[in-house]
Amino acid sequence: MSGGVDSSVAAWLLRQAGHEVIGLFMRHGHQEAATCSTSDSPRKQGCCSASDAADARRVAEQLEIPFYAINFEQEFGRIIQYFISEYTSGRTPNPCIVCNTWLKFGRLVDYADSIGARQIATGHYARLIQTPDGRLALCRGLDPAKDQSYVLWGIRPEVLARLQFPVGNYLKEEIRQIADRLGLNQVAEKPDSQEICFVPDQDHARFVRQNRSPQDTSGEIVTTDGQVVGRHEGIEKFTIGQRKGLGVAFGEPRYIVRIDPQRREVVVGTKDELARRGLSARGANWFFPPELRFECQVKIRYRSVAVDAFVETLPCDRFRVEFLEPCYGIAPGQAAVCYRGDEVLGGGWID
Repeated sequence: MSGGVDSSVAAWLLRQAGHEVIGLFMRHGHQEAATCSTSDSPRKQGCCSASDAADARRVAEQLEIPFYAINFEQEFGRIIQYFISEYTSGRTPNPCIVCNTWLKFGRLVDYADSIGARQIATGHYARLIQTPDGRLALCRGLDPAKDQSYVLWGIRPEVLARLQFPVGNYLKEEIRQIADRLGLNQVAEKPDSQEICFVPDQDHARFVRQNRSPQDTSGEIVTTDGQVVGRHEGIEKFTIGQRKGLGVAFGEPRYIVRIDPQRREVVVGTKDELARRGLSARGANWFFPPELRFECQVKIRYRSVAVDAFVETLPCDRFRVEFLEPCYGIAPGQAAVCYRGDEVLGGGWID
């Protein structure tokens, strides 16, 4: 229970289905998250702050279920170090995927075992569906605008049978209506948590600079033909496909097409120069043994559209993707997630 509307309604739906429900809150100990807010609401937001913990506890009291806050500060510290290391290396991290893989569907499974809980449930917009051949498939949530299946590709296949995603068959608006009807006033209209919970103002470059060892990552901004067109304060400010905030004016749109961490160079080019026909990925996780080569749809970012591609599996948990049409904004450090229709086949980290 994160203190948001989705996990709060998920707990109620489970109780209505006859389950014995225990509410758990992951406390990460990084209180900066509590200062994050939006222009739309004075409410604090995040998913792990002290105010979120208080909201989750009040919901648990209203639902008359036990509630516990678990201290994951040490484990969460690993996620922050991963985040800093990736940006410093010219890659674009996705801490939500790492948190899901390591903590929510990793350490939380161990905690469930310790208290004799058979299943783990969250407020993610995803679905588990039994296939005709008897497999349990991880699928997109019913609400296409809120689908979170992309950030769940790292879940261990053997854990799927122990999971429930109660809100995955609902639209977001329906979940808010249920919360309102139940009188869960503290969460019914609460804004969704945005971006990265431990970066309070969403200035990830500032966060990286303040929390790493002293290191100069500044350098030159160059074109694809090697022409120097400006300087930058640090490669952590940039990601592949970025168009705004380059600090250099051009007569037509320019995009970040490559980041060279050794030379500390940020390379800019046209949209055509941003295009790629393929990628390689490592750390693959498949929900069932894949074919050596298969056709599917591949998503390269959380908010991108899955596009048609061929995937070739390689030794050492790697795979290669060949897109049928050029793909734009492929960023090392993000995930390539393979779909067949609504089903998640698996994924890996883009190299």
